[in-house]
Amino acid sequence: MIFDVLTLFPESIDKFLSESIIGRAREKGLITVNCYNIRDFSLDKHKKVDDYPYGGGSGMVMMAQPIYDAWLHVTKKLSYRPKTIYMSPQGKLLDQNMALRIKQEGHIIILCGHYEGVDERVIEEIVDEEISIGDYVLTGGELPAMVLIDCVGRLVEGVLPSQEAYTCESHFNGLLEYPQYTRPYEFLNKKVPDILLSGHHSNIEKWRFEKMIENTKKNRPDLYLKYIESKKSGD
Repeated sequence: MIFDVLTLFPESIDKFLSESIIGRAREKGLITVNCYNIRDFSLDKHKKVDDYPYGGGSGMVMMAQPIYDAWLHVTKKLSYRPKTIYMSPQGKLLDQNMALRIKQEGHIIILCGHYEGVDERVIEEIVDEEISIGDYVLTGGELPAMVLIDCVGRLVEGVLPSQEAYTCESHFNGLLEYPQYTRPYEFLNKKVPDILLSGHHSNIEKWRFEKMIENTKKNRPDLYLKYIESKKSGD
């Protein structure tokens, strides 16, 4: 899986994604993360990448030319056009199903905006999909880009020890995950549920599923109702 990131802060992305599970996956060649500094493609002698918005208003807008030329640099030698994603609060909300879909692309380009946004013309020219990680606004697209790469990258075969590592997690089947426990058996007068020590795998799986239902109903009633409706419709 290849992630090409167009950003004003490539070092911050590269450093974060060199740690832990994603970092090890990069070392093994399971995923590739390339970061391109949009400033390197500015034609301005001071490497300026933003300007005042037409029509007035506060803040600055990222210019189309440096972004477009950075995108061309990534795509010009390819025999195909990778899907280009713009991390934007106006985009569709990222969820697990979307992450699974994006993983199938094999190669994506991620555009990180900054300031008050990006010139609309370059969005129209290169962007295939806008994605948001939540209904709030950040100072830039770098954090959302890292969230997307982490979310999608961990689904790539071989990154996690087994498929079960993510198929039993929250959101994969529309429910939240069941409670997890490890040693010691007793902590602050609270004991591990006896069912988990029974060795009876079918009973354990039944208990875990019941807890998934319970957790979802308690913590995310919206997801619970959606799950119930999907079962009624036979999905």
